[in-house]
Amino acid sequence: MVQRSSLTSLYKLPGLAVCFLACVATGLELSVNNHTADFSLSTHRVPAVTLSCLAQNRSQAEELLWFRGDGQVELKDGNKVNVSNICVSPVSEDDNGVTFTCRLARDKSVQVSVLLDVQFPPQLAGEESLHIEEGKDVTMSCNAKSNPQGQTAWYKNNTLLSLQQSRYQLYQTSELFQLSIQKVQKADNGTYSCVLKYSETQARKDFHLIVEDKNPVFPTEAVIAAVVVVTLTVLFAIVARKDKVFKV
Repeated sequence: MVQRSSLTSLYKLPGLAVCFLACVATGLELSVNNHTADFSLSTHRVPAVTLSCLAQNRSQAEELLWFRGDGQVELKDGNKVNVSNICVSPVSEDDNGVTFTCRLARDKSVQVSVLLDVQFPPQLAGEESLHIEEGKDVTMSCNAKSNPQGQTAWYKNNTLLSLQQSRYQLYQTSELFQLSIQKVQKADNGTYSCVLKYSETQARKDFHLIVEDKNPVFPTEAVIAAVVVVTLTVLFAIVARKDKVFKV
């Protein structure tokens, strides 16, 4: 009897599996721009991008919620039930890497997220003149922000700059590219170019470094002492002259 019961259970398993799959297949799910799973949306700086969320396989009216990052997006009436659209306008570089999520109001585990991949070139151009006293430090900074990130390099007088000298220091982040020169010398005079290669294009900014003669340094204490001596001498002379006038 035990063996017969076990066989009966085995025969029922396929039916249970089919039933389970049927339930999953007909279950409620969300889609954003026809995607039912999280996805990345590549775009450029354009006037607008529309994201459309749809509740599929629903058996009742379903309220939908939109989030930008962790913050909830305010939706107008008529744009919350079964279908909900949001518009990102205009699309800028600040939207790059931002996640938009559509969620089911009654079950927030049902959701689809969109990661915006906004591609944009670097904003790098122009020139700048720097007058620096010999022996002082100077820093030249470039805006290197772009997506995808470009390749950066520094040139001096159109020749790739060798950074073996200990006086040269580089600092770079995803948005900033800096060259610092410590204790500039006359030999550092020239045009320094920050060059960023992006896709098939190239952007640059030039810095014309002019190293000026060092200003003579006077001993402050000696100057103050001399001023005091001269002032006292003049005062004594005035007082002595007044006494002489009164005696006459």
